[in-house]
Amino acid sequence: MKYGKTLVNDVKTTLKVLVLFVPLPIFWALYDQQGSGWTFQATRMDGYIGFYTILPDQMQVINPLLILIFIPLFTYLIYPAFAKCNFLKTPLQRMVCGGLLTAASFGISAGVSFALEATEPSLPTEGNCQIRIYNPLDCNAILTAEPYIKNQDIKTMGYTNLDIPNVYGEKVVDFSITGCDGKINYQTGSNLSVIEKETLFYYMLPDSFVRGQDDIERDENGLPKIRTLVNKRVEDFNLTYSDSEKDVLNLPSNDDSLFSINPGSYKVQSFPKELKFYLGGVYTVLVSLDNNNDVQNVEYYEVTQPNSVHILWLIPQYVVITAGEIMFSITGLEFSYSQAPVTMKSVLTAAFLLTTAIGNLIIVIIESAKIFEKQSEDFLLYAGLMVLDMILFGLMAMKYKYINMEQNSDNEELENKSERKESNAIDNPTFKHNDDDA
Repeated sequence: MKYGKTLVNDVKTTLKVLVLFVPLPIFWALYDQQGSGWTFQATRMDGYIGFYTILPDQMQVINPLLILIFIPLFTYLIYPAFAKCNFLKTPLQRMVCGGLLTAASFGISAGVSFALEATEPSLPTEGNCQIRIYNPLDCNAILTAEPYIKNQDIKTMGYTNLDIPNVYGEKVVDFSITGCDGKINYQTGSNLSVIEKETLFYYMLPDSFVRGQDDIERDENGLPKIRTLVNKRVEDFNLTYSDSEKDVLNLPSNDDSLFSINPGSYKVQSFPKELKFYLGGVYTVLVSLDNNNDVQNVEYYEVTQPNSVHILWLIPQYVVITAGEIMFSITGLEFSYSQAPVTMKSVLTAAFLLTTAIGNLIIVIIESAKIFEKQSEDFLLYAGLMVLDMILFGLMAMKYKYINMEQNSDNEELENKSERKESNAIDNPTFKHNDDDA
């Protein structure tokens, strides 16, 4: 025989377990999103707790901490308690339950995403344009741009927010500014653009009416974003944002770009007013310089509200998915090792770990397909896939017969001894065989 009986039996046993591994990658497709989907979710949440601001990526520390707590809790309390009810006694039962808990965690996560989506800034839709006009000058201005803007009052160091309907394509219209005579060298112009589905900002300077593309969406990392508009252009002059300890941001006074900054309280130059920036907020800072280029006034405005749903609302989904991990991942490794023949233990353990890689590939495929636009819908999709996957896994588990490897090893050892005795037997040539036995 080319292969020994023991090896053939080991391969058969291993294949029976490997079949059960087919549904497992879906679990990892959900579990590994703690570092991607859930972290992105945290970037849109408020981490302020009074004396400290929790940053989005810091939430990932919850999972390992809970694992340290849950392992003894499940081993000495939860499993024995359920065993008395004849439930969760076998590894496969625990794995099915762990998978369903993982699906539940994504259901919770979808609920949080629904709450977050309700706080997203409103972008202009088809046929609409959104314009913000800032006045960093020391005069009250009145702006008219027929037919879209009529006698719009803009206070000194103030701004106005306009949602303009019935805009199709791009229109460039004439405008006029009154109330700032002697402060600006233009009272009329023909460069005010209104663009469909765009968010624009304008600000007044003594010699020009400046337009820019506004961005009211929150920072992808969840940090505050600030734009600084100064009442005059000064070459080779920088403005400095500083917190209580050091200078944090140094930028040219004529740079009206958006910058990301850590949340906290800041001052511009030595001006005493504190500017408070919160996670997820988008802010415009107006700075007025005097003739000596010293800061004489600072105002700031909230363009996009900061994150309002607190980051601690993520804790329930972390608790549930960690419980699912204990019941699914740790139990799965234990099951793989206990049901593997001695010669195949490393093979089954490696195959179990391979399901992680396949799960990550599933994430790439689903995210690349962009089946849904909203994250909440993606999370519901993952939860639904996990429920279906666990139904399939449960049906497969019902047909599986557990193997006592210790007993098998004893039987195999007896068989091997018997085979060795037969192979070591010596045929006596002088022994006469009966013709009937020949």
